[in-house]
Amino acid sequence: MSQKSELLFKITPKSGLTDAEVEQKRVEFGINELLEQRPVPLYRKIWHHLKDISSLVLLLAVVLATYMAIFQNGGWTKTIVISLILIINVVIGLYQEASAEKSLAALKAMSLPTAKGRRNGRDITLAASELVPGDLIYLNTGDQVPADAVIIEETNLTVDEAILTGESLAVSKTNFKAETNLTDDERIFSGTAVVGGSALAQVTAIGMATELGKIANLLNKTQKRQTPLQGKLDSLSKWMTLFAALGGVVIFALSMGMQNKALADSLMIGLSLAVAAVPETLPIIVTISLSRGVKRMADRNAIIRHIGAVETIGNVDVIATDKTGTLTQNKMTITKYWTPETDIKKAADLPEAGQNLLKMLGLANNAKIMEKDGSKEVVGDATEIAIVNWLKTHGSSRQQLEEKAPRIAEDPFDSAKKMMTTVHRLPNGHLLVIAKGALDRLPLTQSKVIEAGQKAHDDLAAAALRVLAVGYKVLPEDADPTDWKEINSNLKLAGLIGLIDPPRPEVAAAIAKARQAGIKTVMITGDHLVTAKAIAEEIGILDSSQTAITGTELSEMSDAELKQRIQNISVYARVSPSDKIRIVQMWQELNKTVAMTGDGVNDAPALKAADVGIAMGVTGTEVAKEAADMILTDDNFATIIKAVAEGRTVYQNIIKAVEFLIGVNFAQIFLMVISTIFGWGAPLLAEQLLIINVLADGIPGFFISKEPGEPNIMAQDPIGNDESLLGRGLMQRMIIRAITFTILTLGVYAYGRFIISANNPQVGMTLVFLVLALGSMIDIYAIKDSQPISWQTFKTNKMLNWGLLLSMTLVISLTVLPHLRQFLHLTLLPIQGWLVVLFGSLIPIFVLELNKRLTDNMQLNFENS
Repeated sequence: MSQKSELLFKITPKSGLTDAEVEQKRVEFGINELLEQRPVPLYRKIWHHLKDISSLVLLLAVVLATYMAIFQNGGWTKTIVISLILIINVVIGLYQEASAEKSLAALKAMSLPTAKGRRNGRDITLAASELVPGDLIYLNTGDQVPADAVIIEETNLTVDEAILTGESLAVSKTNFKAETNLTDDERIFSGTAVVGGSALAQVTAIGMATELGKIANLLNKTQKRQTPLQGKLDSLSKWMTLFAALGGVVIFALSMGMQNKALADSLMIGLSLAVAAVPETLPIIVTISLSRGVKRMADRNAIIRHIGAVETIGNVDVIATDKTGTLTQNKMTITKYWTPETDIKKAADLPEAGQNLLKMLGLANNAKIMEKDGSKEVVGDATEIAIVNWLKTHGSSRQQLEEKAPRIAEDPFDSAKKMMTTVHRLPNGHLLVIAKGALDRLPLTQSKVIEAGQKAHDDLAAAALRVLAVGYKVLPEDADPTDWKEINSNLKLAGLIGLIDPPRPEVAAAIAKARQAGIKTVMITGDHLVTAKAIAEEIGILDSSQTAITGTELSEMSDAELKQRIQNISVYARVSPSDKIRIVQMWQELNKTVAMTGDGVNDAPALKAADVGIAMGVTGTEVAKEAADMILTDDNFATIIKAVAEGRTVYQNIIKAVEFLIGVNFAQIFLMVISTIFGWGAPLLAEQLLIINVLADGIPGFFISKEPGEPNIMAQDPIGNDESLLGRGLMQRMIIRAITFTILTLGVYAYGRFIISANNPQVGMTLVFLVLALGSMIDIYAIKDSQPISWQTFKTNKMLNWGLLLSMTLVISLTVLPHLRQFLHLTLLPIQGWLVVLFGSLIPIFVLELNKRLTDNMQLNFENS
């Protein structure tokens, strides 16, 4: 919301609009509802997942396998198995979208079903959707505002605008004074709540033209960009597909040209290569890893709504966080006070003058202690709750004070005088008058005392404290307690209190940990700049190298200027919803991954735009929660850092799965191409490759998701959006592994086919099948831990040991059990063959461990040089 609006409107007569005027305006402005974008049809969602490059390869494999089954009597095994894998991948993708965006639905649910108004000279109740600009509406305490409006008449009207501004303090409203240059104090906004007083207002905007509608429009327009991991996996899939396509062309040409094989046989070899190129189980392993991360984060007070956010939160570069309730305790607290008899003191230090000030504050207080769910809860204005808590700290209560000085009259707070006054009967019969409010609004005497009080006020305000003044006087017992003109005059200054919403005690350490992890924390708040800076400096967000700006300063910056300065801005105060989106998107233009926290409706578009939107579970609105990817059940910034650590563990385990699966897939491609070039034909059939990919690699790969995080996981910089998936040594390790398995399997195939049994090519095929399957399973121990293998390697993830044992048993049974062996075109090996399998399966893990030690030594020498 802007501080001023150049809105011009025609004042409606007190009788309200006529039916003819209503119909005319309805034609012009429509109905008072929020519009929603059309949902994406199911067929388009399915196609979205099928057009993924790896899915297209599988789809091609299904087509080829079906052709072979129908026209070449090739059996339906390949078609059924590959189709099932393809269907599972699509279903998983659709499931991830099952909790699709409900943000706008939540916004629409906030609309009132009915509203009270005046038309044709009569008071009526009508559906809120039927309101049109110019309608007169009545509002009372507890009502929700059904449309944007200008206040015509009001009595002590206060409105909770937290859903739009994010700030919990109620706002006082006043009547409009002119038809142009309306201030926000003279307007009320759709979706906000009346917490005190009453009003007659004139509707100025409905539906999508309201402030709430503007947010809904931002939600409609704002799109969540692809997660970094999705983009990188897509790039890897395209790279592998291109590589496999080139290999397929080579094999097809060799089969048709050099070896004079039939088209069907050549297609079969192409099909085998297509199957070898696609890591069929990788999408499932990724989803299992993310799902496990969801569960672990839930145990740490972070509920994940969109599963992709699990890995994304681990690699955020920037956390843009709200102040109130996230960095702070969302509990106004009196930290300092001043009296004419004392200097500024801490709230815990309470001499007699401070005790008198506390007693007066306790008497002039309307906060109540109520029973809720079996426990006592203080209900009331945030400032008055702080006073009650201060009383409790010093062993007193409002009830105890009123037993000695009962209240006999009250002049309540209103937006005009901005103070409240209570009158109490003292034990001696005299009347004690107590007034509290802004220092410049209290009718005080004692000029010297006021001068000292003003200096104290300025000092407290400079420390980012909200200042409240207390005045008093004593009247004779026969004075009129309701003569407010007399009572609200010639008061003495009793003192001042300074309040602030203090930081959570654990936040400073969490921000320091984020900085160590290479993450910049930015505060974006609707609060005052001075308050925001004070909190930011205290918890370590703002230092001498960083700056703090207001939303007004931000709006005056061009995009080019903001992009140049944004990395040195750590605090944004008094910002609008569009400002928040601009900040998020500007960081994203710098190729940074951004997490954004929020709790109000005003935060929802930015939550949706961010790579990870984080809503508050305790204080957050349903709109914010529906727009978010993650919900904090404790509203605590420190929980975000725990989620980052968990997200990094998940990402790390997915990278281990990529290393485990992809390296062997490349070896399979090299094996098939080189063997064909040598004239040996295809050493493995499509179904055999599928068994290796799904059974031998897939089952052990599932248990990588259970790996704990590396010890130094939070001492590393985030993975950059422009950083390759194969960076940080992964490419080198995959090349070593692919070369090792290629040379090993070619050698094993040649040994089995030409030495062990020249008359039975199935011996070589069986040797390759077993060595490739068992070897790729065993070397998972070298991949799962960046440190050299030790006894601890086998103890940290016992489920992996059992999964490996199961996979080995199943693979070996395929070559031992006659029916399974015949189904897969394998043969029973002689003793010599089993010895080759035993030693050949152990070679890759020794090579990977040797590479690990050599790499570590080179890194150590480089660091010491």
